Amino acid sequence: MTAPTPLEQMTASAPAVLWNDSADPRELGQSIAWGAVGATCNPVIAVTCVKADLPRWQGRMREIAATRPTATESQIGWQVVEEVSLEAARMLEPAFARHQGRNGRLSMQTDPRLHRDATALADQAVYFSGLAKNIIVKIPATATGLRAIEDATARGVSVNVTVSFSVPQAVATAEAIERGLAARERAGEDTSHMGPVVTIMVGRLDDWMRDVVARDGVDIDPAYLQWAGVAAFKRAYEIFVERGFRARLLSAAFRTTLHWSEFVGGDVVISPPFGWQEKIQASGVAATPRMHLPVDADILAALQRIPDFQHAYEPDGMTPADFDTFGATRKTLRQFLGADEELDHLVRDILVPAP
Repeated sequence: MTAPTPLEQMTASAPAVLWNDSADPRELGQSIAWGAVGATCNPVIAVTCVKADLPRWQGRMREIAATRPTATESQIGWQVVEEVSLEAARMLEPAFARHQGRNGRLSMQTDPRLHRDATALADQAVYFSGLAKNIIVKIPATATGLRAIEDATARGVSVNVTVSFSVPQAVATAEAIERGLAARERAGEDTSHMGPVVTIMVGRLDDWMRDVVARDGVDIDPAYLQWAGVAAFKRAYEIFVERGFRARLLSAAFRTTLHWSEFVGGDVVISPPFGWQEKIQASGVAATPRMHLPVDADILAALQRIPDFQHAYEPDGMTPADFDTFGATRKTLRQFLGADEELDHLVRDILVPAP
């Protein structure tokens, strides 16, 4: 009998769980074999999935265009996003039943072009949630997103907070989820099978710290910067446990295996892209509980000399208005908006082929 791999060790013991940060059916199938009980889709992932199986999806776009002669590029593209997502959701139905709604979910992301309209975000979240019983819907951790998160939760949507990089964003969105759950319970609705999560895109916080250090000429050991997201995630986890928030934290946007190994042992979701899962499996690193271990004091002290890290690390380091102007937020929203445009171009090549 072969020894269990690192991910198999983690998933065989509670409470941390593995979700696959991709909706590609081939990758998801292998991830499920390693113990994954969730997956995600967003504009970037959808474009990647379409490109990975381009002949199939080009054919499907032609079929959609033929049956919907007045549909726009965006409408056709988002129908493809739905179909990619639902294919993955079906693969997760056994885990959804086994975990009674807490896991087994496929994350669909609201259209980033709606990021200024709370009502439109919440309405789309309700629509996506109705596509399959095991859909969880991503809404950004912006000032507008906070309102949409509370509204969608009150309307029965299991929310996955996204575009989130910091302790204040995690805390504010967990509080919005709690308000939404409480409103639903006051209305006599059952919340026991809802499974909200709050993502911290730990690697994107690391990325932004690198940008800030380069921009401002901060003298710091470059190796310390890979601990910024870890430190924020651990700080948020302490607060979630202390305050009894019902949403779980989710670690995403991997840049290092620390974004897995440092969170083992917590009641959290760990969601690496498939390529990072392969690296973790090949690493031979044991899945040893480390969530309770603090970040080295010297590393933390060095990071705290960076004002943007202080804003991200302290629970009151940013207001909701600050969420929108935080550098990592702007960079990520722009990437998601760019992926929407790329999906439009893929459809355009079908509708209006180049001469």
